[in-house]
Amino acid sequence: MSTDTTPVSRALEFRNALEQGVLVADGAMGTMLYEKGVFINRCYDELNLSTPTIVREVHEAYVKAGAQILETNTFGANRTRLAAFGMAEKLQAINKAGVQLAREAAKDIAFVAGAIGPLGVRIEPLGPTSFTEARAVFKEQVEALVAAGVDLLIFETFYQILELREALFAAREVVGDSMAIIAQVTINDDGCMLDGTDTETFAAHLNEWPCDVIGLNCSVGPKATLETLEKIMSFTKKPLSAMPNAGHPAEVEGRKIYLCSPEYMSQYARRFLWAGVKIVGGCCGTTPEHIKQVRSEARSLQPAQRNISATVEAHAHTGGAIPKVPLAEKSKLGAKLAAGKFVTFVEILPPRGVDPSKEVAGAKLCKAAGIDVINVPDGPRASARLSAQVTCQIFQEQAGIEAVLHFCCRDRNILGIQSELLGAHATGVRNLICITGDPPRMGNYPSATAVFDVDAIGLCNIVNNVNHGLDIGGMPMGSQTALVMGVGANPGALNMDEEIRRFEWKVQAGAEYVVTQPVFDIRLLETFLKRIEHVRIPVVCGIWPLTSHRNAEFMVNELRVPVPEEYMERMRVAESAEAARLEGVEIARDMVRRVQPMVDGVQLSAPFGRYQMAVDVAEVIERRD
Repeated sequence: MSTDTTPVSRALEFRNALEQGVLVADGAMGTMLYEKGVFINRCYDELNLSTPTIVREVHEAYVKAGAQILETNTFGANRTRLAAFGMAEKLQAINKAGVQLAREAAKDIAFVAGAIGPLGVRIEPLGPTSFTEARAVFKEQVEALVAAGVDLLIFETFYQILELREALFAAREVVGDSMAIIAQVTINDDGCMLDGTDTETFAAHLNEWPCDVIGLNCSVGPKATLETLEKIMSFTKKPLSAMPNAGHPAEVEGRKIYLCSPEYMSQYARRFLWAGVKIVGGCCGTTPEHIKQVRSEARSLQPAQRNISATVEAHAHTGGAIPKVPLAEKSKLGAKLAAGKFVTFVEILPPRGVDPSKEVAGAKLCKAAGIDVINVPDGPRASARLSAQVTCQIFQEQAGIEAVLHFCCRDRNILGIQSELLGAHATGVRNLICITGDPPRMGNYPSATAVFDVDAIGLCNIVNNVNHGLDIGGMPMGSQTALVMGVGANPGALNMDEEIRRFEWKVQAGAEYVVTQPVFDIRLLETFLKRIEHVRIPVVCGIWPLTSHRNAEFMVNELRVPVPEEYMERMRVAESAEAARLEGVEIARDMVRRVQPMVDGVQLSAPFGRYQMAVDVAEVIERRD
């Protein structure tokens, strides 16, 4: 067996990457080879030798789609399965070629996982193959893959729990503790393995056996996969992986076709990641287009940090750093927050074209009503509108009211982020809300490419740098910005532990106030405020005047904002559009009255450009001046 140090180094890099964030694996190999005209009765593993170009092309397509883990085309490259094709003597060559092809495509972009499937025979006590024989067969393939230089091992589509046990112990005997091992089983819709082993049993076994990641792949679509993974979480603290099929196949003109769209798979990828799954990919029926959408979701939820937080820590106390401008001196908003005054935001979207006259009129209306600032979203729901920064400048110059710029990571790399932050300061736009941004699939241009060099946390670290007079590399710039750093938070988040953890990081990175998602359930806000007491900064609560029962349903089903049944019913029984509008304003006023003693400000939305609704809601605010 090879003792080359390169695979060991990459093995450690993989472990580090797994600890630091989520990873996206590739999709189906067999599906793609079949689409390229390879008959299903061929030995797909042997294609590594006879037609390597098409295998490499599949790997390259997944790398281009954003896959961070490539599985070698060696699922069936064990002695037992190869013997059925008369190719057992090619075992070493097939596995070696499989690793080389994946490595050529992966380069330094993706990790190469040695893929190992079941033996294809029943083992004792239900079959003639003994445990000892099974372990020896698995050990032979593991040795071949490790000698060829894989970064990790992945055992997948196992349906007999005892067979997986032999595979795992064989692998650990070969690789020791240095290399990560992923163990994935395949299940029925009820969450049981195909040999009848239930979720609780196989999860408990895998928690004890020598694997680093526990996962599910193949067989069922994303729904059953998610439900079963949520059960597995009760029995293990190990990282989890999810690589479902693109749904159940349908028979179409004699072919098995998987009908789950890339968009559907990406929606479930988001749910996997919110649930805490660390590795997401696909199995049968998934293609590079599916993986492209999944990677976009992963970037929007936890983009690569590029070590920006470490850069800030390393340079914040050097001689080149300048003390930050006090909050009260940065802007009018900063002065009010520093003085403990209750602040009122109204959100106005930039125009779709170049004429901002309607929006400017709305901003003037808000100023006359005593609103403190206009909050300007940056490409909300992945839409293309007039530049948010330019819109802020227009409001400040033409309406005479201070603006707050949503600064979104989706469309900018870290170079562009620094440039535009400097530009915002130079043009007098001093108030920010640092956000990650909606992924492009949510908008009218789902094929648009997302950047997501950093997320909101990384963006906060960059803002903190430039406020200290340091660039993204921690080098002195000779001058500094005076940007008021706001962030977002969601009191109704499904994974509140993750939401609080990310909020803590934002505060650690220098956040000076937070604006919440719209709140309708006061209990969620109370719980959120309780959980952030140890890192409390001024809280501006989002308030959204509902316009109709359909609008309320949109909030619940599309934006995932909980709306109590009492408010849903009040909107449902409204007898006309005007009655619904008035009821929505009254509900928002009720929320303002209830939250004002608890928070430091409110952000009022103006749904569908109805700025008067926001002004009507603001009338009930008790001023603390």
